[in-house]
Amino acid sequence: MISRRFLSRSTPAVLLALGFGLGLAPAGRVAAAQEGAAAPSAGAESLPAREVMRWEPPLAATTARPVRLPPTRPATRPWRLCVLFPHIKDAYWLGVNYGMAEQARKLGLALQFFEAGGYPNLAIQREQARACGADPRVDALIIGTVSFDGLSPLLAQIARRIPVLATVNDIAPPGITAKVGVDWVEMGRAAGRRLVEEVGPGMSLVPIAWFPGPRGAGWVPFVDRGFREAIAGSRIQIRHTAWGDTGKAVQRNLVQRSLDEHPQLRYLVGNAPMAEAAVSVLRERGLQEQVGIVSTYFTPDVYRGILRGRVLAAPTDAPVLQGRLSIDQAVDLLERRPVARHVGPVIRIVDRDRLTDADIDDSLPPSNFAPLFRVEPAR
Repeated sequence: MISRRFLSRSTPAVLLALGFGLGLAPAGRVAAAQEGAAAPSAGAESLPAREVMRWEPPLAATTARPVRLPPTRPATRPWRLCVLFPHIKDAYWLGVNYGMAEQARKLGLALQFFEAGGYPNLAIQREQARACGADPRVDALIIGTVSFDGLSPLLAQIARRIPVLATVNDIAPPGITAKVGVDWVEMGRAAGRRLVEEVGPGMSLVPIAWFPGPRGAGWVPFVDRGFREAIAGSRIQIRHTAWGDTGKAVQRNLVQRSLDEHPQLRYLVGNAPMAEAAVSVLRERGLQEQVGIVSTYFTPDVYRGILRGRVLAAPTDAPVLQGRLSIDQAVDLLERRPVARHVGPVIRIVDRDRLTDADIDDSLPPSNFAPLFRVEPAR
């Protein structure tokens, strides 16, 4: 489990600003990052050309169109990026971490990662952003936000000095130079449509419990809206809604409470840590055949659940690919190259019938990957 003690509420901001020199990641992992980094060759390219969704105008358009995104060339200098995550408590953000670390190695960048310890910790992430923005060695800031608009004034101030790029979580536009993400309304719709398809037509209502995630997080209101839109007019009835942080222990407690209070439930639907916890809770209660599970996003444990028939389905927004795309964006911005300023992966549903069509490498980190908090370019 990742320590949350990278920055406490009482830690002076200057300590974070010095993070590149203090070696805040475990020494073995730092060494592994450095030893594993290969020097980028002059003709190397980051990713093959691939189909992604692109929003134009960036940060303003409500719909995107598919485009073929060309690969990014290596950096001409070792730019130094500060990356802020809400947490690395689950495999989703581990996948983003992996994608960013691998791209940084390929393109010759230095990265320092910090995590806030969870979505309630807006004050911690604000202090992390302030320290990164004040550090003269930092060339760009990439942020997976804990709040849609809680950092907007600060990010607008930081953006006067360095580019600020948003990754994964939706965020208010002020201060944002570029963005990688998907339409989380569409993620919710995809999960809802798959559930509607599963229950089929009929007269009787199908009671479910709905676990959107933490209130106030940048993605949660959107996935909630999309899911509710998708099931409107169907047999599906949300009997109980349980909000909460995406730590597995929190979600396990919410699942248990929902089953205790609503024994008639037919499906548990919501965030991936909920789906992961629900597999074991249903097994313990002997309810595997009575209650189904749908996740609103894709993780290694959700993947295993689908393989074993314990999770019905999940849309994937390719978190590994999102990490790679964010690094590509930063390089192109810093090198003053043409850049697609608002892009994201194509959302795809994964279930047992479509497993062979899914590009798992874009969604899941290797099983033996440990989180990295610092990456240095090869010397």
